[in-house]
Amino acid sequence: MNVNVDISKTILKTDRLILRPWTLNDLDDFYEYAKVDGVGQMAGWLPHTDKEQSLSILKRFIEQKKTFALEFNGKAIGSLGIEAYNEAELPEFQEKKGRELGFVLSKAYWGQGLMPEAVLAVIKYCFDELKLDFLACGHFTDNSQSLRVQEKCGFKHYKLIKYETRYGIVKDCWLSILENN
Repeated sequence: MNVNVDISKTILKTDRLILRPWTLNDLDDFYEYAKVDGVGQMAGWLPHTDKEQSLSILKRFIEQKKTFALEFNGKAIGSLGIEAYNEAELPEFQEKKGRELGFVLSKAYWGQGLMPEAVLAVIKYCFDELKLDFLACGHFTDNSQSLRVQEKCGFKHYKLIKYETRYGIVKDCWLSILENN
């Protein structure tokens, strides 16, 4: 079962990152990476076409209180959400407390190990503070970068599902699970 999440007063620190709630002051940084071709498609959404679109989504991040901004050297370079998982996809987990992680990183910072660093911090938070029993995480079959992040963080492929992107394309997606042992 999905549990409620509120990260609005939570700050996590790693060696190189600060994971914190988004603010409206992050709009320029958010738009800078969200408009780049190839970034959003990895997570199922199209590049932002203007700052107003980014502002609308940024306001949603703030209101929903479940998405961290990844701050590196004073700049927001990505996001990591503790999303509701699709309970219909995982009925066998209905008696367990869980959520699904979703993440995006600015293309300028790919390949530096920053996303596994952030995901590991959020896993620790979810298991130690939120007392979750499991986390789900998905990646499209053609997204080897997300696959590597998930492998480095201990997620194991669980089942292949169909996922409809925000732009209406149905793609094969590996749903992976990490249980709190």
